[in-house]
Order: sequence, then C-alpha cells, then structure tokens
Amino acid sequence: MDTNVWIAIFVTISAVALVMQAGFLFGVYRTAKNLETRVNPLIPKVEALVDSTKVTVEQSKLQILDITVKANEILDSTKTQLAIVEDVVSDAASRAKVQMERVEMVLDDTMSRAHETVATVHNGIMKPLRELNGIAVGIKTAFAFLARGNRPSVAQVTSDEEMFI
Repeated sequence: MDTNVWIAIFVTISAVALVMQAGFLFGVYRTAKNLETRVNPLIPKVEALVDSTKVTVEQSKLQILDITVKANEILDSTKTQLAIVEDVVSDAASRAKVQMERVEMVLDDTMSRAHETVATVHNGIMKPLRELNGIAVGIKTAFAFLARGNRPSVAQVTSDEEMFI
C-alpha cells in the first residue's frame, strides 16, 4: 500500500475523532447552559445568605468578645473577694486562737485559786475543827474515865476489849 493511502486513512480517523470531540464539546456546552439557567436564580439567594452570614458572624464575634470581657471581670472580682475572705478567715482564726489562749489562762488561774481556797479552808478551818474535836473527845473520855472510878470487871468487857484480855 501506498503511503498516501495510509495518510488518507489516518486523516479520516483524525477527522472522525475531531467531529466526535466537537459533539462532546457541544454536549458539554448544552449541559453548562442548562446548569447556568438553574444556578442563576440561586445566585441572589446565596449572596443574601452570604451577607446575612457575614452579619451573623460579626455579631457573634461581638457577643463572644462581650461575654469574654464580662467573664474576665467576674473572675477578677471573684479573685478579689476570695482574697478578702481569706484575710477575714485568717484574722478570725488568729483572734480565736488568742481568745482560746486567754480562756485557758483564765481557767488555769481560776483552778489555781480554787485549789488555794480549798487548801486554805482545809488548813484554816478543818484542821482546827479536827483538833478541837480531838480535844473534846479526849476531855469527854477523861470525864467518862474519872466518872467510872474503878476498873471495869470482866463481865462488863465489850467485844473490842475481849481481844486484849
């Protein structure tokens, strides 16, 4: 076969391929036009949605910033109040400790005075009373002994005296 024939066959195949590509391109064109007619009514809605989204995002940013500022103010106030409460509690604890020490000192003083009073009563009143009671018992016994005059007989012996007989 001749090279011209081969060239003619390849040119024909190329022409058919170009025609097919043109058909596909026309199909793509029609689909793009069809899609454009469907999308064109949605564009204003999407633009409005984008605008409202931008506004909403800006408002959200402002609200978040406001909330953050208020939260920081609350935290700062809480820290300040907590420091004040801590100072008050530590002051109250130290005062309570001092008062407890004073109460303990007063209680110790009261107890020592009570002991001194008991010792004074014991030494000043009870001891002389016992001594006087001993003297009175001795005098009574002496008078009883002198009043009996003679020695008791064995018949008059009491149970305590029997042990010594």
